Amino acid sequence: MNPRATRSADTDAPLSAHDITLLRASRAAVEPYAADLPAHFYATLFHRYPQVRELFPPRMEIQHDKLLRALLLIVDLVDDSEYLARFCAELGRDHRKFGTLSGHYTAVGECLLATLEHFAGPAWTADVAAAWTRAYTAVAQAMDGAAQADAAERPAVWDAPIVDHHRYGPDLAEVTVRTDQPYPFTGGQFVSLATPWWPKNWRYYSPANALRPDGTITFHIRAVPGGPVSGALVHRATVGDVLRLGRPLGDMVLDPASTRDIVCVAGGTGLAPIRALVEQALLDGVQRRMDVFVGARGTSEPHGLDDIRRLSQHHRWLTVRSTVYDTGTPGAGPGLPEALTSAGPWLDHDAYVSGPAPMIYSAARALYRAGVPLDRIHHDPFVRLDFAS
Repeated sequence: MNPRATRSADTDAPLSAHDITLLRASRAAVEPYAADLPAHFYATLFHRYPQVRELFPPRMEIQHDKLLRALLLIVDLVDDSEYLARFCAELGRDHRKFGTLSGHYTAVGECLLATLEHFAGPAWTADVAAAWTRAYTAVAQAMDGAAQADAAERPAVWDAPIVDHHRYGPDLAEVTVRTDQPYPFTGGQFVSLATPWWPKNWRYYSPANALRPDGTITFHIRAVPGGPVSGALVHRATVGDVLRLGRPLGDMVLDPASTRDIVCVAGGTGLAPIRALVEQALLDGVQRRMDVFVGARGTSEPHGLDDIRRLSQHHRWLTVRSTVYDTGTPGAGPGLPEALTSAGPWLDHDAYVSGPAPMIYSAARALYRAGVPLDRIHHDPFVRLDFAS
């Protein structure tokens, strides 16, 4: 590392406005090398600390993308301390499933800074290094503290044998599991899942239900082209195969303190967590009005739409509408944002949006422009909404 950049930093000091400016400027300096940065980081990590290689899957392509997304999101959030703290705590609790230990954070920090210095070139100064050291130290402490607290309360992973498996078309399956011990979660959360064929490749899926008396959990899985985990779950998995679940994550859950009505927007397999939210409302005895918009790509309706429509026939507080989010389909009519806007107003509602990232962004933007504050638009934490300015 550059001797100019190795002076001692006060890692306990809070990040200043100048630190944040330095972090974002250095990120801009390395962004032209974004495609190469993750591979260089992991090569450095595995060379300096070969013992950590066993924590990672043999194929690292998806892991590369996860690192870059998390890094860029953390830099985006450095001036939103409350959200950053929640994000890092969730990340730390989730990393228990990898076998992450406290000592690993030091190794990762060292190699991350070495990688940033390598690509930043002259932009990497002592002040930049100090800012990154403070930022990473804060992130690592939040992650490790949350992980240790979580370890005192629950296991890192749950074994979950498949008890039911149904195929719907060539690329979609409904997979139901029952965990080996109680698995407490709330409707709307998501779960990391690994298969016996790709044991270190974890993917995130949302249960399509709230807690059931029999302890079963149902997932809607769509096989992604080239996706080993989703492909195995759809085409290879069968009753009796044992999956592994990490802890439930996410705060896209009903606010028990709120009395506001609710508007939900779902697209594709994003209907699963919205269905779970409806079931959670039933479980909790919530009688707030709930309007659900289900967006389809083209003329095909998402799996599970009939189920949620049947629920609406028995509960007057629930209304379900279907529309399209891909307006390129001939004769499709108005798209999802237009349907949302015309059915409003929503400014006094809590909003929940789930589905493909472009759909989340367009639906959330329509809700925001209709008067819903950003802090009441709940969505996938890896989708950054930046249209507020």
